Amino acid sequence: MRIVLSGADLTLEQVGAVARPGARIEIAPLARERVRAARQLVDHIAQGSTPTYGINTGFGTLAEVSIPRADLQKLQRNLILSHSAGIGAPLSVGEVRALMLLRANVLAGGYSGIRESTLDLLVGLLERDVIPIVPEKGSVGASGDLAPLAHLALVLIGEGEAFFQGRRMPGREALEKAGLQPVVLEAKEGLALVNGTQAMEAVGALALLEAERCARIADVACAMTVEGLKGSHKPFLAAIQRVRGHPGQTRVAADLRALLAKSQINASHQDESCEKVQDPYSLRCAPQVHGAARDALAFVRRTLEIEANAATDNPLVFASATDDVAAGTVVSGGNFHGQPVSQALDLLAIACAQLQTISERRVEQLVNPSLSGLPPFLAANSGLNSGFMIAQVTAAALAAESKILAHPACVDSIPSSAGREDHVSMGMTAALKARTVVDNARSGLAIELLVAAQALDLRKPLLAGVGARAAHELIRSRVPHMDADRELHRDIAVLREMLPQIDGEARSAAGLTL
Repeated sequence: MRIVLSGADLTLEQVGAVARPGARIEIAPLARERVRAARQLVDHIAQGSTPTYGINTGFGTLAEVSIPRADLQKLQRNLILSHSAGIGAPLSVGEVRALMLLRANVLAGGYSGIRESTLDLLVGLLERDVIPIVPEKGSVGASGDLAPLAHLALVLIGEGEAFFQGRRMPGREALEKAGLQPVVLEAKEGLALVNGTQAMEAVGALALLEAERCARIADVACAMTVEGLKGSHKPFLAAIQRVRGHPGQTRVAADLRALLAKSQINASHQDESCEKVQDPYSLRCAPQVHGAARDALAFVRRTLEIEANAATDNPLVFASATDDVAAGTVVSGGNFHGQPVSQALDLLAIACAQLQTISERRVEQLVNPSLSGLPPFLAANSGLNSGFMIAQVTAAALAAESKILAHPACVDSIPSSAGREDHVSMGMTAALKARTVVDNARSGLAIELLVAAQALDLRKPLLAGVGARAAHELIRSRVPHMDADRELHRDIAVLREMLPQIDGEARSAAGLTL
């Protein structure tokens, strides 16, 4: 994939693609012109004596301290060193690759005042797969993700650590092996590298892409469970959704109708002998719950798409005039504050937690013989075999953890920097929580697919609707029917990895697009 960075049109799909090696990254020619113009302005200010934040002053509460011209390089280096205070496990290689792309795109916007050569070095690291070690904890999302971005910048100056060719090594060694030279930062460049929301954005964007797949898989899993429980298709009628009007609900119901079309199981219980009057909410209200999650994810996507192309530096360098800013203006503001992203990522966690909780209730419906009319825990010779008893327990444990993590981080705030940063977003905390909830959702939905496949086996020779049937057949191509107890963690792991294929196969059979 060839990705041209302009600072204005980067997509989340491109961020997801760059999380894996192989993409070719370029800076748009017009973006290079803007970068050069902004740098000329910074150089001009650095040569003068007028105090300008981030160029010839200290940082944060120390903004009133003027720095002599001879110390400006040391000022920027000290900023990177002092702000590299992160702790904890490193972000994944994919997350750091996404972080590097997002930061390069911000710098390409031409509002940061960085040198073109420094931007090129950042892109060079990404293309040659020199991936800095970035601890996941240490950001409060106020002046952006200061600590994570500082750890990224360490490798640019030949410090810190990085992965290269699968090995963890000192940053300077990684640069040498990749044929790259460290940079000596000039005025404002250190600040341009650490101010911004790109760490929370990177983790959040990758989590969102996975969450969107989970939302689609939730519909497939629900369709299989509806068939396994001989549930009614009537709650998915278009008329019911139309009189409420929520777009996500309408979309989910339409998808369920397509996934359940031509169901032999449904046809078998449409006469007067069917004893059911109403299904439990976890089946009947799937359009309402899944749909609300879809609408929430759509909001999160809009927010993250904007943020991926946002100028989040401070101060901002306006080389060209705007309606209210004269050409050649450097102005401090608050675009680094992570509240929009933090709030959206808290909603992401809430939406995925809801997908999990309703999925876990459907698993309970399947394994409970008093609710399903099927053998206890779907086990052959139950008693001797426990079947899927503990699969439901695991789904419950995952849902419980996700409900705890769904408590919002964005409403918390601990002032920092001697009270100058007196309201913070906790955006990185929101991102890390959301990442965990999405991962839990993947596992929980894999469990539902596994258990629902067993239920559909027990409904044979009757066949499920076309989409549910296709998913069932694909699952059975890799995971056999359980005749006797076995290590279920292996089956769950296989299903987790199969989720993209199951999603595609079921939707293709039902005539649906992604």
